Formats: sequence, C-alpha cells, structure tokens
Amino acid sequence: MDCAENIALKTTRRSLLTGFASFAAWAYLPKFARAADGRDPRLIVVILRGALDGLATVAPVGDPDYAGLHGSIALATSGQHPATPLNAFFALHPSMPTFARIYGEGHASVVHAVATGYRDRSHFDGQDVLESGYSGPGRVQSGWLNRALQALPRGDRVIGALAVGTTTPLVLRGPAPTVGWAPVAVPQADDDTAARLLDLYTHRDPALASALGQGLQLEKTSRGDDMKPTPGLNQVGAMRLAAKGAAKLMAADDGPRIAALAFDGWDTHANEGGAVGRLAFLLGGLDGAFDEFQTGLGDKWRDTAIVVATEFGRTARINGTDGTDHGTGTIALLLGGAIKGGQVISDWPGLKQAQLYEGRDLKPTTDLRGVLKGLLRDHFGLSESVLNEAVFPDSNQAKPMMGLIA
Repeated sequence: MDCAENIALKTTRRSLLTGFASFAAWAYLPKFARAADGRDPRLIVVILRGALDGLATVAPVGDPDYAGLHGSIALATSGQHPATPLNAFFALHPSMPTFARIYGEGHASVVHAVATGYRDRSHFDGQDVLESGYSGPGRVQSGWLNRALQALPRGDRVIGALAVGTTTPLVLRGPAPTVGWAPVAVPQADDDTAARLLDLYTHRDPALASALGQGLQLEKTSRGDDMKPTPGLNQVGAMRLAAKGAAKLMAADDGPRIAALAFDGWDTHANEGGAVGRLAFLLGGLDGAFDEFQTGLGDKWRDTAIVVATEFGRTARINGTDGTDHGTGTIALLLGGAIKGGQVISDWPGLKQAQLYEGRDLKPTTDLRGVLKGLLRDHFGLSESVLNEAVFPDSNQAKPMMGLIA
C-alpha cells in the first residue's frame, strides 16, 4: 500500500466508523413478539419543537370567542382560503389536505385541549417533560419511548427503534438499543467507489467491512432511486425527506417498527400568519411528511399509528406582532391505518376570559400521557402497570385513553 492509499484508508475508515457504526448495530437489535392477533404494529412519534399553535391548526370555529381572540390570524370556513370542517365545531388548517383526506377515510383524529403535566412556559423544560415522560423537568436519563421499547415482549420479530436526524431525540434515548439515520444532504460516494471500499475492507478489516456492508444496504433502502442528495433543502423539504426515508426503512419486513422524528421551528411569536403565512408553510411541510409516510409504508400503513405532539401550546390571544406567545393547551394529531379516526376528541374548556388558563391560554383538559398510554396499550399490548410505573412514572392519574386504535 502506498502512502496516498494509506492516508485515504485511514481517513475513510474513520468517517465510515462514525457514519456506519449505528447501522452495524442494526444486526444486534433485540427482536420482539408479533402482536397476539397477528398484526405487525408500527409506531411513529413526531415531536414538533417550538410549541405548535393548536388553535390555529385545528380551529374551534364554533366557539364564539375564538375569532376575537385570534384576530387577524383566525381561520374561517369561508373566504379565499377556507379551513376544512372536521365537524360542526372544529376546522382544520387549509394547508393540511392530506390529513383532511385521511381523517375523512376514518384513520386520523385530533385530541384538543391537551398538554403534558408541565405548566410553565420554558421550551427547554417543556420539551424535557414531553420527551422524557416524567412529571417534571430535569430528569433526562431516558425517554418514554425507549422505556416502552424495553418493556415489549421478546420474540422473533424485529421491532428495533429508528432515530431520524443527526442526533437521537430524547424520547428515544436510554438503555434499549436504537439505530440512527439522517437524510442525505451532501453528495455521497458513487456505487463503484463504495464497492471498491467494501472489497478493500473485506481483505484488510472484516469487522469494518461488515459494518460498511450493512450501512450501505440500509442507506440504499432509505434513499431508493428517487432519494438524491439535495443541498440547500428548506425546512419543508427536509420534513418530507426525513419522512420518506423513515417510511422506506419501516416498510421493510426486517426493518424498524418504532421511529421518532423531531421537527424544529414552531415558535411563532411574530408574523405567524393565518390561512397563509409562516405557520401555513410549516403545516404544509408536516402534511407533506404525512403523505410520504402513507406512500412509503405501502401495505404496512394498515398497522401503523403516528402521533404528533408538541411541548405546549400558544396564547389564545394574538400579540402586537401578529403572533402568539408561549401558552399551555394545544393539540395532538393521530393518524395511520391503525388509528380509529374521524373524530376530534376534546373536553372543550371554552375561550371566555374566565375559562382561559391563567387568563391567557387554552386550558388543558386532557393529559397527553393518557393519549400515549392508550396507544401503547392497545397497539403494542403494554399493561397499565408497566405504563404507570416504567414508561410514565408517577402518572397514575393519567388513565389510558380508550378507543384510539381501530
């Protein structure tokens, strides 16, 4: 080996160890039992960081106080960009036609006036509570989804968890092994170069060759022929690309059954916009991700549940910059072939001044942990005792919600 080859080998080996170590771990992920009824369930958790304005996403157009509070950004079911009625009281943002279609098909639902047990308004602490599953901030040793993964019964079915993004979301951190994947954002080595590297390492470093081989296969599965590198991708495109790759991986018979993604940028203090504008742009990207999930999962969509949650909501009244500040109650979105949909689930608290939480926010009437418990119990068969003690400690008061899974 000449000097140039030696330098190239060391440099490439180091980058490959970093890039493919998580892929190599895939072969060692635990296997779990198929559901008792023969289903092959999948769960995707989408975290929206920054606090989604639930009142602007699923608008309570039937509440007489809504339009006055949300002012210039309030949605309406008439006009140039009408919201889509979900029932006589709630309407969906017009930037979400995919969710509207799936809702109409009976496989999407909304839980409104929902929140974690957190009642302050710090993004950092709110996200900590949302993803850790604990009753308060500061306990970040593991996430509730990782602890749920640990509790699943062992079997002969691969159900390893997939963390999508450059870092593993807190919700998936913990002792249970996971594998990471991030969308391609820069040009990669061509197939010929990869094949030559694989042949080289087969003779010089069999362990690295095995890692590289598994990594190349996983990357190929996630990208497909239509997943080309896209430098300069905007936020909406990034959401779609992440969902597309995750769906391809989860559609494989030996692929992951659980995944977590985190999308940033939902802090809309100024110029939030109503039917059009900044929030509409973001919601369009999220809706596009839903379309990628459904398309990419193929027949596996039938057994898939997706839950979308955010750390807290935003104020009921708009501020002086046509935005909304940190609030409390918000929404959770549920969709997938496994979801019993076509419903807005809400113990609606009302929007009169006396009904607002601390005189400013949508009052939460549903504990998000109860929603998540209901999904985990009915989709994966986890017991209520495991959910109360291991997955969501100190949450006995949050009973699993009934009737979320078809």
